[in-house]
Amino acid sequence: MVEHVIPKTLREALEIINDGSFMLLAGGTDLMIQHRSSAHTPPHFNKNVCYLSNLKELKYITKDTHHIHIGAMTTFEEILSSPLIPLIFKDVIRDIASQGIRHLATLAGNIANASPAGDSLVYLYAMDAWICIESLKEQRICPITEVIIGPRKTTIKPNEIIKEIMIPVKQYHHCQWVKVGPRKADAISKVSFVGLAQIENEILKDCSFAFGAIYKTVLSKRDIDKTLIGLHTSQINQKLDEFIHLYEPWIQPIDDLRSNKNYRKQVAINLLRDFLLKLQGK
Repeated sequence: MVEHVIPKTLREALEIINDGSFMLLAGGTDLMIQHRSSAHTPPHFNKNVCYLSNLKELKYITKDTHHIHIGAMTTFEEILSSPLIPLIFKDVIRDIASQGIRHLATLAGNIANASPAGDSLVYLYAMDAWICIESLKEQRICPITEVIIGPRKTTIKPNEIIKEIMIPVKQYHHCQWVKVGPRKADAISKVSFVGLAQIENEILKDCSFAFGAIYKTVLSKRDIDKTLIGLHTSQINQKLDEFIHLYEPWIQPIDDLRSNKNYRKQVAINLLRDFLLKLQGK
């Protein structure tokens, strides 16, 4: 018989899941769909379920010199209303599902779900976010690229809980978020893109790019991004084709019900090209 438990504290939750026999459920906006049954019947779970959404100690947003800290049970709507959250991230969140879903869904849930089309993940990858993960015996802090390793695959162990998401405090003066979907609202992305750049005295000091729904994880190649750093904005156009050529082999979308791989690849390249051209005023 499947057991359902609702812990009152993080410590209690960690004790409950320590034997690795429990599935964790935060907002449930992904898991409830994945385990849905026929109409008017409860979702079917074949594993014990531990419900975490009521853990108030994991509902917070704070900021220090180096990071914005977002507790794992903080909902998208709470993130959207916080003055500590950058405007570009709020743009991303506004395009996620409906307001009703945003009152339930969490960043931690998106991370654990590990969908390459997860819109919130695109921003986290672009910002080099870190994930704090805790078990009864230890706490570890890992870059998001080491937590999500494939579609629906993470390095989170069965006895671990995501405690918080840590987003580095960085100043980007040029920011762009684009979501390409079949309709304007409540759509899963065909392609999504975050472009970030910092320019001082017409010199590109920093830049970061991330794409959703075109690779087995969110695609972000910081080693490629760094090849643009130090360029004068007037030189971007000269390097544009070379830079896109470095990214192109990594853009590996698939055909599915939402779109086809050729369309996705071309759109991703166009979004990257468009953002870079805007940096030099073209």
